[in-house]
Amino acid sequence: TDMRHTIDLTDADFLDTLDAGGLVLVDFWAPWCAPCKAFGPIFEEVAGEHPDATFAKVNTQEQQGIAAGLGIRSIPTLMIVRDGVVLGMQAGMLPAEALRDLVRQAEGLDMEKVRAEVATS
Repeated sequence: TDMRHTIDLTDADFLDTLDAGGLVLVDFWAPWCAPCKAFGPIFEEVAGEHPDATFAKVNTQEQQGIAAGLGIRSIPTLMIVRDGVVLGMQAGMLPAEALRDLVRQAEGLDMEKVRAEVATS
């Protein structure tokens, strides 16, 4: 099936998507990057398993402003956001199981506690 479970983000909708709430995973990639190509289907597969989360992709070649603004130097890089709070950035290609673990961890967080930690740092 050619059903995509991911969305493509641009400057126009990047911040809105992060602020929309819930769990958002962003895959920063480029067409010339071999590990990105290998990670693409894994990201897509895990996205299909989590319909309640947003799995988004940013083509860093086309969206250089977003990548530069976040200081992304290596791709693929995965950004994990929940309820508008950036939980982390993970550089490098991830196997499916590692990606599933990250999703599980992010879903299991106590966001009130996370927000309190962010507020005090």
